[in-house]
Amino acid sequence: MKKSNLTIAFLILCLLSGCGRNTLFSDTKAMPDEKWNMYSPASFNCNVTDTLGSYDVSFSIRTTTDYPYRNLFLFVLTSFPSGTSVTDTIQYALADEKGKWYGKGVGDIREMTMHFKTNVFFPEKGEYHFRVIQGMRDTSLNGVYDFGMKIKKRK
Repeated sequence: MKKSNLTIAFLILCLLSGCGRNTLFSDTKAMPDEKWNMYSPASFNCNVTDTLGSYDVSFSIRTTTDYPYRNLFLFVLTSFPSGTSVTDTIQYALADEKGKWYGKGVGDIREMTMHFKTNVFFPEKGEYHFRVIQGMRDTSLNGVYDFGMKIKKRK
């Protein structure tokens, strides 16, 4: 009986060690006092060595159900290793018109993954800098626990 438990544990360990192999970057920034100030962007730095592979970039956000809006506007500033930069303005729906939250959650916490770009090729090797600024009307956006970014290699 003990040998079969050991075998099962080994198989689970092998499966878990394979998780995340395709993840190039993943980080989350906590928001002080559950408020995201537009003058305090979520900043991420990622070192890229593979210019041939393609990647998917996504964001995640954890909010309270007291978050005052159904949507979220973001300004995403991407700086390349060469110094060139690109700015994207995007909007995500966090809840439907009746107030039902998208994503998953328990109690008053909601978490949502938002796709940013798919099939991205990084043209330069080196460190990329991403600054994500909340672009809502409020200078300080209440009800935001944290904001994350993930870059995964496409299969």
